Amino acid sequence: MEDGHDVVLVITQPDRKRGRGAALVPTPVKAAALALGIPSSHLVDDAIEAGADLGVVVAFGKLIKPHVLARLPMVNVHFSLLPRWRGAAPVERAILAGDTETGVCLMALDEGLDTGPVYACEPLPIGDEETADELRARLVRAGTELLVERLRAGLGVAVPQEGQPTYAAKIEPSELRLDFSRPAVEVNRVVRLGRAWTTFRGRRLQVLQARVRDTGPTPAGFLEGLVVGCGHGTGLELVAVKPEGRSALAAAEWRKGARPAAGELLGT
Repeated sequence: MEDGHDVVLVITQPDRKRGRGAALVPTPVKAAALALGIPSSHLVDDAIEAGADLGVVVAFGKLIKPHVLARLPMVNVHFSLLPRWRGAAPVERAILAGDTETGVCLMALDEGLDTGPVYACEPLPIGDEETADELRARLVRAGTELLVERLRAGLGVAVPQEGQPTYAAKIEPSELRLDFSRPAVEVNRVVRLGRAWTTFRGRRLQVLQARVRDTGPTPAGFLEGLVVGCGHGTGLELVAVKPEGRSALAAAEWRKGARPAAGELLGT
């Protein structure tokens, strides 16, 4: 606090070139700050001189250096039940692993990767068909409520994390390619992340939404109606797709236009 007034400074990533004209575009966080009249910077060191009592970090994407933490204590809102899924992609990794529960933790920031002691956690179940975007939205709401509650009531005492750590590495593009030799429930977990894809007649086909079906023994990638054969006698029913160079559409409409031949495979 300075002179009895709240001090707010938003630190976010630098503007980046986007679009055909390669114009510099602010991050959504910066755009929101500008709309609210809140100053922003992309230099973390600027937080030291802001006169704040506490920094709040959410999905910043970079480690905060020790000299900053020595001058300004910070808390982090992290979307997992630590120490499970430390790192960049906790929501996606929880879905891929088939976790039935995740949550949000409010932790003290230290020099490590999501290794600081925890003030509080709020568990949330993961729905069987819930997408990463849907789950992330619920975690944002829960994390916001937890943060505001603790800031109003006092952070309390942070306790060390307990349990075996796991690490949520960034999702690589290759991981989003659908492998129909796997059981359909595992294939659908990739679909639930968003941007999942396969190929049809040598061109990319994004699978936007799908459902798990029992099919009996069916060759992997074999398309019968809207159901793609997967491993272990399971199938994946296509619900919505996006062919390369086209807009998203219902899978039934895509099939009418594509007219797959008998025995034609996806993913080849």
